[in-house]
Amino acid sequence: MIIQIESPDSASLEQARRGLAQLAGSWGQEISDAPATATEARSDKAVDPVALASLIVSLPSAALTVGDLADRIRKRRRASELIEHARQQAACQVTITVIAPGRIIPLAVLSPDEVIDMQADNNPTR
Repeated sequence: MIIQIESPDSASLEQARRGLAQLAGSWGQEISDAPATATEARSDKAVDPVALASLIVSLPSAALTVGDLADRIRKRRRASELIEHARQQAACQVTITVIAPGRIIPLAVLSPDEVIDMQADNNPTR
């Protein structure tokens, strides 16, 4: 999933980029001008399959459920913040769109759950 920012006014565009960067920074993330290549994205995601299998077997299912729920709540809060930022920027004639496989949608019209689902569809391993 890619988030694109457009505006006829360069000052509004730069303000929207700074706001998005600040929002992402508060989550411990960075934004970039170009998406990472597939090789770059995979290089830091290596997992030892034996260690992963033993971890999965050792965790009770209740702990996994609580972890999934906590992750969903955290992602929902972040998606809400992102949507609110898009709505505020729309007042300044800045359009923030989500580009996902087969779809381009204005971020301001999405619900937090739709944003999470689009991200999950884009990254099925996460």
